[in-house]
Amino acid sequence: MENKPIISDDPMYRLLREGKIEEFNSQKKEGEVCDFQSCDFRSLDLRGLNAYGIDFRGAYFRQTDLKGIDFRGALLEGATINGAKISGAYFPKTILAQEILLSLEHGTRLRLSGKEKKKG
Repeated sequence: MENKPIISDDPMYRLLREGKIEEFNSQKKEGEVCDFQSCDFRSLDLRGLNAYGIDFRGAYFRQTDLKGIDFRGALLEGATINGAKISGAYFPKTILAQEILLSLEHGTRLRLSGKEKKKG
């Protein structure tokens, strides 16, 4: 079964599609929930996005401008970043640099390393 990226009717998703990053961040700060599993972010400019706590599993970021975004508090398993602009972006420790490079260059889905050290 092939998972195709979706264009959601979610109002928060539409803000991102329309390039209203500041408005999105403001509404998110006010408590709006963001679940963008398998959503299509192809070729968008998402610079300045507060990605903390967002579920991007399976999302499609082909040719997307992700420069400077901190994804360390986001869920990215299964997302793809083929051809995206990622300079200055942070990725979760559970995603190895090799996985990021494979996704960036070949469009593979990001996989978690399973090597995350448990704190405590």
